[in-house]
Formats: sequence, C-alpha cells, structure tokens
Amino acid sequence: MVDCVGCQEDVGLREACGVFGCVAQGEWPTQLDIAHTIYLGLVGLQHRGQESAGIVTSMGTNDCRYQVKKGMGLVSNVFSEEDLHKLKGNIGIGHTRYSTQGDSDTINVQPFVVETIHGLIAVAHNGELVNAKKLKQKLLKHGVGLSTGTDSELITQLLTHTPECGEPHGANWIGRIKRIMNETVISYSLVIMHDDKIYALRDPFGNRPLCLGKLLSVGSIKDNSVKDQVVDGWVVSSESCSFNSIGAKYYREVLPGEVVELSKTGIKSVYIAPRPNNKPPATCIFEYVYFARPDSIMEGQMVYSVRQRCGRQLAKEAPVDVDLVSTVPDSATPAALAYAAQLGIPYGEVFCKNRYVGRTFIQPNMRLRKMGVTKKFGPLSENIRGRRIVLVDDSIVRGVTMTPIVNLLRAEGAKEVHIRIASPPIKYPCYMGINIPTRKELVANNIQQDKFAEYFGADSLHYLTVEGLQQAVVEGIKGDGLENTGHCVACLTGNYPTDLDW
Repeated sequence: MVDCVGCQEDVGLREACGVFGCVAQGEWPTQLDIAHTIYLGLVGLQHRGQESAGIVTSMGTNDCRYQVKKGMGLVSNVFSEEDLHKLKGNIGIGHTRYSTQGDSDTINVQPFVVETIHGLIAVAHNGELVNAKKLKQKLLKHGVGLSTGTDSELITQLLTHTPECGEPHGANWIGRIKRIMNETVISYSLVIMHDDKIYALRDPFGNRPLCLGKLLSVGSIKDNSVKDQVVDGWVVSSESCSFNSIGAKYYREVLPGEVVELSKTGIKSVYIAPRPNNKPPATCIFEYVYFARPDSIMEGQMVYSVRQRCGRQLAKEAPVDVDLVSTVPDSATPAALAYAAQLGIPYGEVFCKNRYVGRTFIQPNMRLRKMGVTKKFGPLSENIRGRRIVLVDDSIVRGVTMTPIVNLLRAEGAKEVHIRIASPPIKYPCYMGINIPTRKELVANNIQQDKFAEYFGADSLHYLTVEGLQQAVVEGIKGDGLENTGHCVACLTGNYPTDLDW
C-alpha cells in the first residue's frame, strides 16, 4: 500500500495500537530488566502505532507506586536510557498508539493508570468499542468524570466498578473483567496490571490479535531442547514479531474471549467468555493483508505465508501476459513474488524506496508538491523501459496515489502497466479499531469496477475476490484451529459481526 501522494496525503489504513506486557518469573526482586524488555517489545510493535508510546512498571505489591513514562512520538524518541533506568519493577505493561478515537494529545497516551478501592491499576487497549457512546453515557450518569476522548478510558473506568457478584473476599478482578465483556463484546485486546499480576484478554470475537511468549534465559535461547529451557518470565504482545529481539519464544495465542493471568508463578487461563448467539469468531482479516508484520504468527501460521497464498490465488483469478512482475515497496512484496512464481514470470524491482521521507514531509511549493511520488520512490529505469509490467499492491483505499505511480512508470518507458490488488475492494468503514475512511472517501464506491483501469490510467486492473482472500487465510490453519476460526470482512462486504451503536 502506498502512503505518499502528490497533491494530497493518503495515509491509507492505520492500525490503532500495539500492547505489550512482561512479568518476571521466580523470586522477586528480579534480575530481569523489565523496562528494557517492554521497550524492545514496543519497538517490535512500532508498525502498529507511531503517534505515542508509554510504559508503566511496578514492584508488584499493593502499596507500591507505579513508575510511569509516556510521550508523543516513536518509541525510540519517547524513552531515553535514563528513563528506562528509572522504570524499575518486576512487572510492567506498555503501549504504542495511533488515534482512532480521541485526539493526538499527551492526555490520551496509554497505558492509563487509575486508583481503585483495591489499589492502582494500569490498562493498555488495542481496538475500538462499537458501543462506546452507550458506555460513555452510562458512566457519566453514574457521576464518573472522563478526561480523555478515548474509549480506552471507558474500559479503565468500568474496571473500577464493583461487579454485581460483589467482592466479599477481596478484589475480584475476574468478576470485573467478566462484567466488561458482558457489556461490550467487540473490539479489544487488553493488558491490565494490578499488584503482582497481568490479565491479558481478547474480546469474545477475537477481533484484535494477542499472543503469549516465554522469556527464556540466555543459556536457554541457544538450547533448542524444551526439557532444559529455563523461563525468566512471560510476555504478552499484540504480535509475536516482538519476541525474537527480547529472547522470547512464541507460546500460543490468547483465544477469542479468553482471559489469561500472568504472574511470577507462570500463566493460566482463568475464563473464556461466550460469543453472542454462538456466532463464529471475527478476527480482522486485514491483519493478514496489511497490518501485521510478515514474521508474526497468527492462528498458527506466519503472516508472510498467507500473503504469498494471496498472490498465488490472485494469479489464478487474474493472470496477465507481461514481461515483469513488480510491486510498490514493501508490504505487497510476498504477494508479488508468489504471483510471479505462479505464472512463471520474472519478478524485479521497479522502484527504489527512500525510507527517510515521512508522511509529514514539508512540500514548500507547488512544483515540489506535484513531484509527490518521485520524492519517495526512485524509478529503476533500466528495469522499466520497453517492458510490459504488472504491479502488485496489497490494497487501494482512497486511490489518490495509484495514478501518479502509473504515470511515473509510463514516463520511464513502460510499454504496458497492469495493476493487481492482493485483496478485495474496500467499500465500508471499520468501527473496530482501524482508521478506514468514510464510504464517500473510498475509491471503490466512487468508480465502477470495470472503469478502475481507465481511472488510474492502467491497461488493466483486477482485485482478489473475497472468497479468494478467505481461502488463502484459512488454508494454513490446521487441525483444531479451524473449529475456532472466523474472520471479519466487514470493510469488504458491509456484514459486521455485531450490531453497531454509533
């Protein structure tokens, strides 16, 4: 997906957030550097949110203070070595954010920390509540003041309420979490820290990803034998791609509706919430298409492999006779490689990406604004001139960048330019944590499908079908995993997994 444009900016699709948590196993105080572990985990999740970041740590006792550091910007810019040194603790959680609800402001930076009758809690949230308006009104009527514009704060405040079953034997956090899961069924992956425990949970539909990892000792990282592995701690993350850099091994996913407790004694599943009317899960299918990092594992399969299958399926559905298969760097590269292999056509690069031009690049005058695409992508002229090229991309959102790219290829001497998209047309907004524009802004709703090629100036343009995308995803899910599998395709079909309350 291209996120740079000539005269206007197409930010494309944006994931909402990434969450991370870490608990040291064994005796406390621990020798494990919790703050640096969380920091590196958030760096691994940076693609999920580049607006702000925060870390909260604790020694893990009810009477201890929380150490908090939050700020605007990339993870590496928010935290200094001095900051990390001050974030002492045996347990902690972190968050990196894009805003879907709430302004881009420091007051909205997570994790949120509030005081309850049982002491402090810290909460980090990925997702967006479909009934946020109703929950907000309920809290306000109960006299709860809200200081941010985020639905993540709604979850945090709901956690402070005593559950209906009461708490005759002290804090009942599972009861409080159950209450939230009954009141709002989608969309959230949460990490909640209180005392010496972290609770990791996904909404009953499993819309946003969440997985667990074992933090191994230095000696065990080099030893592949399971028998002799020494576990230093446990981590929970939006994606498994964050595990390698901290010496953690992927353990398993948090199941849809599951609540997992992480503590110094290990992990255990403490509750699984049912789905309304026994509906199937609704994992966001665009995690596979675009959001998740290619080396992440979801539903027992690597995201990279799913993108390859999308490319192969696209080649079966929409082959074309060309000299070269290529892509706009980088997210569609696995699909483009597989498309080329399926058709037996050479793959080659036609663009060199300038990775140091951001979305907020200053364009001081009209001449430079009109050079929008060329400032980010340098054409590899010798690979383009005189050739028939098919360009594979992962998706088209507003459609403002494809025409300049096609024009650039033609200006460099391409004989033909064909477009293939490794996902179906995006026609509907997402209300569950992805910043998809309104229906009016989505190009698929403004142009007839048989007119797409003409609109973008290409010789042909075809999308992967919804059925083809679903097949590519499900094909790699093995055994018992298929029984608890389902994917949200609402942005493609308009069929949302639950009623919307907006």
